[in-house]
Amino acid sequence: MPIKKKKTKAPAARAAKRRKGTVAARKPAPQRASSTPAPRSPAAPQPPAAPDDAKAAIRRLRAQLALAQSRIDQLEASADTDFLLGILNRRGFERELNRSVGYIKRYHASGAVIVLDVDRLKPINDAFGHAAGDQVLKAVVAVLARHVRSSDVIGRLGGDEFALLLWNLSETDARAKAASLEQAIDGLSFVFRGRTVSAGASTGMAILGPHADAGRALEEADRAMYVRKAQRRHEA
Repeated sequence: MPIKKKKTKAPAARAAKRRKGTVAARKPAPQRASSTPAPRSPAAPQPPAAPDDAKAAIRRLRAQLALAQSRIDQLEASADTDFLLGILNRRGFERELNRSVGYIKRYHASGAVIVLDVDRLKPINDAFGHAAGDQVLKAVVAVLARHVRSSDVIGRLGGDEFALLLWNLSETDARAKAASLEQAIDGLSFVFRGRTVSAGASTGMAILGPHADAGRALEEADRAMYVRKAQRRHEA
């Protein structure tokens, strides 16, 4: 029997098959869709505000600033004002006195400080209550306001003690003014629970000149007031 010969592929066919397998092995796997969102493109710049819009914004800010400043002024005024009597408290009076002394030194002006203490207020408070004492204090302030000029300053230093800043007075005039204030307050009378009572006032003063110091002037007037109070007590 004749022997069949095994067919062999040609060398060219075998090389082509090897190249085909290599290309298939190198073919990349399909990519999965990424869960990360694609980056957004930057927002387009906004056009500048119209001139009318800018002016309106400026007007609105100015109005808000004016309102805030008004509120600040109100708070500062309330911090310097005695809530019961509507005059300057000690803080407000001392600040005004310092300003005035600065003016006096610069322009060679003159003035006087009078410290006034209400007599017999404590017995009135003890006997008739603080509402009666408040009524006396309000009457005293009304007397002071009638006896000074609008350019003068009245303040409550605390309790039953007051101070006045008077402009352009000589020492003689200042002493006469202090005496007239004592006399006017001595003339006040009040009726509480069917009883007629009176208060009184003792004063002391200091002159403000080119070399004045606000703190020392107030202390000097205060010391003079206590001397006068002792004198009046002795006279009674």
